[in-house]
Amino acid sequence: MRACPSPAKAGEGLSEGVELPAPFSFWSGRMGMTDMVVARPVLEGARTVEGAFDGFVRAGRTVEMKAFTGVTGDAGGFAVPKEIDQVIETALKAASPIRAIANVVKVGTAGYRKLVTTGGTPSGWAAETQARPETATPVFSEIAPPMGELYANPSASQAMLDDAAFDVEEWLASEIAIEFAKAEGAAFVNGNGVNRPKGFLTYATSTTGDAARPFGTLQHLASGAAADFGASPQERLIDLVQSLRAPYRQGACFVMNAATVARVRKFKTSDGAFVWQPSLSAGQPATLLGYPVVEAEDMPDVGANACPIAFGNFRRGYIVAERSETAILRDPYSNKPFVGFYATKRVGGAVVNSEAIKLLKISVS
Repeated sequence: MRACPSPAKAGEGLSEGVELPAPFSFWSGRMGMTDMVVARPVLEGARTVEGAFDGFVRAGRTVEMKAFTGVTGDAGGFAVPKEIDQVIETALKAASPIRAIANVVKVGTAGYRKLVTTGGTPSGWAAETQARPETATPVFSEIAPPMGELYANPSASQAMLDDAAFDVEEWLASEIAIEFAKAEGAAFVNGNGVNRPKGFLTYATSTTGDAARPFGTLQHLASGAAADFGASPQERLIDLVQSLRAPYRQGACFVMNAATVARVRKFKTSDGAFVWQPSLSAGQPATLLGYPVVEAEDMPDVGANACPIAFGNFRRGYIVAERSETAILRDPYSNKPFVGFYATKRVGGAVVNSEAIKLLKISVS
């Protein structure tokens, strides 16, 4: 038998001066034939997509706005043909901070209920040997926060998803989160309770105190003028604070929009001192009469019969019930060549303790 030839040396049999590129190598085979193994470089289009959510959006890999295409400029086309910045600047939108100061609970179903005692357990005094008659039982009220499903259903063409030059994961998640926060924040203040939370400003109000006012009715104090603050607005604010009973004042805050804040910051006492105290350190809210002020742009402006200022312990007075976190469903089939992104979130809200929130109403009485 003839021995197999040894591996050929690189460059053997080639013209003098010809060098092989680095990826090529030669091996001698049977019958003197030479097999060539080529290590091809990875093409640009074969790179692995970074990030699970990015792969989900671009290619449909599984993870847990209206027609968005590259055809017209303002609907997405500006992102395709030319080099743009990798970070998209977004115009900031005001989201109501009621969620941050309310009591937020996670629920398993839409049938969430909460019991509230409205009178406590009656008691009585007796001598050492005196009979103890039966006392009355506590009175309960059931609270069922109205719930609704908040949704967004934007779509984008597959070509747009392939060609977009920005971070699709961050853009889509942040846009939906901002819009959901804005919508639910508005409902916590002014929602009518039909397929959405019931806002605390939509409840009936009365000037009657806590002892005689029906449960579920908020107390309001008049400003003293038909369409504006009265002659001594700082005194009205003091009355508003003191109308909230002491157990609730621990953790209470003012809620108003920026226009009302601008008015309130100019209020002075009789000796010329401002009732507004600006924050002395970063991250700490300014105070009004010793209580923090929360700006909520969904609160109404100062006007006739409006309630531009709320004061209370919202953690005791208002509840936010949410079913789960935001869920996003990718649908590339229903409306080809568009890919739909169906995002849903189920949330509800209601006043649970009408004694814990007080309102300042612009009216004479």
